[in-house]
Amino acid sequence: MADDVAPRTASAYLDPSYWDERFGKEEHYEWFKDFSHFRHLLAPLLSPSISVLEVGCGNSRLGEELLREGVAGGITCVDLSPVAVQRMRDRLAEQGTEGVEVVVADMLDLPFDRESFDLVIEKGTMDVLFVDSGDPWNPNPTTVDNVMKMLEGIHKVLKPEGIFVSITFGQPHFRRRFFEAPGFTWSVEWSTFGDGFHYFFYILKKGKRLLDSNGNQHTQPAAPSFNMFHEELESEDYIFRTNVDEL
Repeated sequence: MADDVAPRTASAYLDPSYWDERFGKEEHYEWFKDFSHFRHLLAPLLSPSISVLEVGCGNSRLGEELLREGVAGGITCVDLSPVAVQRMRDRLAEQGTEGVEVVVADMLDLPFDRESFDLVIEKGTMDVLFVDSGDPWNPNPTTVDNVMKMLEGIHKVLKPEGIFVSITFGQPHFRRRFFEAPGFTWSVEWSTFGDGFHYFFYILKKGKRLLDSNGNQHTQPAAPSFNMFHEELESEDYIFRTNVDEL
């Protein structure tokens, strides 16, 4: 359920007090659809032995869904909000669910050792950094710095052949500049899901980046542009409007 007084700046969304207030009242909300909508894309990446990190879990049920899919190598869910974390811990304890660890953590400063996880998933979490980013073709420096901090942290905690999955509104011609930044060794591919409006499902495979002799990455061509307007689309309450054809 969307908040009637949702903030309009990324800095507000990086303040745990906003999320503490929201999650203190809200039992369950799935950003960018629940697992059933993208299971066909995520399930092929899962196996019983992998360890998984979910960044920005909120009050999602994704951790439990991964358990039901047979992931047994350890699932760690992190969120900035202590309220969200405690409520999720309580819910798991009431259910008698084991195999999911829930931790208070900042997505811009992940408190894990290098090469700790086989799979990292974020679902709508990175999008909050783009709320007040300005021109989508030339985001403001604060947005760029925060997005790079997040991606550098994820790249660090991934194992050498680990996979990062990003589920987002962000179109390839806006996201690739970040995903393909120097220093990252992952390949980049994407699919879409959803009826009417499409969400993007990025798969980044660490250690699989292919470089030519000039150091350029071989990737798929950017997706064709299309008009994308969304304001509280399906109750997503971080707001940003983009008309790609007019930029």
